[in-house]
Amino acid sequence: MIRVGIGGWNYEPWNETFYPPKLAAAKQLEYASSKVTAIEINATFYRTQSAASFKKWADATPENFMFSVKAPRAAVQRKDLREAEESIEWFFKSGVSELGAKLGPVFWQMAPYKKFDLAEMTAYFDLLPEKLKQLPLRHALEVRHASFQDEAFLKLARERNIAVVTVESEKHPLIAEPTANFAYARLELTQADELTGYPKAALKKWAATARAWEKGGDVFLYFISGAKERNPAAAMAMLELLKA
Repeated sequence: MIRVGIGGWNYEPWNETFYPPKLAAAKQLEYASSKVTAIEINATFYRTQSAASFKKWADATPENFMFSVKAPRAAVQRKDLREAEESIEWFFKSGVSELGAKLGPVFWQMAPYKKFDLAEMTAYFDLLPEKLKQLPLRHALEVRHASFQDEAFLKLARERNIAVVTVESEKHPLIAEPTANFAYARLELTQADELTGYPKAALKKWAATARAWEKGGDVFLYFISGAKERNPAAAMAMLELLKA
């Protein structure tokens, strides 16, 4: 399945470009999840969320909906990643499992300055659990330094079934080679002057790419960053294309 979504659901400009007039903030997640098929939770990067919050989010969304959950910076943006074990354990004990079957990939975002070191990354991947209680875990890793464009890194990711995130951005290297039995992409070039965020030709290109990736497993496409006010429109336009 190809899932298409956005980052978060609380963004003030969406009151003008996405949400119906006078929609209560408490209803925004319910509405957003009726228009897209996945949401990347970013609040977990900045602070610990409660088990009650995860359960509330799961209850507010459709049966077949999925969340990606962004790992906290203490667990992913360290000088030496091998020191992150305690933070990783704390994150998974915080209540993430309350998402149940709606838990999609866990998203790990490297710091821009983090360079590839084979021994360090091997040890770090050893810290990422395969299961949370009875839930199988899928891990997606975004790297932002050119040193990761290294076959040794891609080989390691394939061996561990960790998806290297494809990021379309003006700032970071583009790695568009699936390394796991699912694919994960963050499309960050939405434009304010495009009503659907991306030009139609660009949306068609990514739709074709997603269909190709789908042959190897589930696909998660997020329109995120860029002209954020256009991201919901971009996601909905992509979902329409994929229906064709």
